[in-house]
Amino acid sequence: MKIKRIDHVSINVNDLSEAKAFFLDLGLEVQAEWELDGEQLDRIVGLHDVKTACVGLGMPDGQAWIELVKFYTPSDEKGIQQPFANTLGIRHICFAVEDIEAIVEKLKTKGTKIFSEIQQYEESYKLCYVLGPEGIILELAEQIR
Repeated sequence: MKIKRIDHVSINVNDLSEAKAFFLDLGLEVQAEWELDGEQLDRIVGLHDVKTACVGLGMPDGQAWIELVKFYTPSDEKGIQQPFANTLGIRHICFAVEDIEAIVEKLKTKGTKIFSEIQQYEESYKLCYVLGPEGIILELAEQIR
């Protein structure tokens, strides 16, 4: 028995089109879009009367898959809760990027909140945290060669 790979990361969102646009702007590509409901889905996720819409986004080279999910029913009573970088639990997704300066500038022009200016970590990476729609935290990492 062994784990072969991470299959995908799922992000629940309220505004599916806004989240989709954000990740498309970063360079991901739509791999699939679908809607799901029914008793089998209810059993899989452990909820009742589930209705969802999903967008699967991948890297052009096929290495990464992000699944954006909009739950039409049941809805989350608490709504969006803004986490911080130190909030316990799964907190951010890191993308290895080229030309971090251009990406951060593009995100700034679109109104994306940048946690800090680009920082150099030792002689290995340039790093920056950004806040996407609905509290999605991304880390951008450019390896220094």
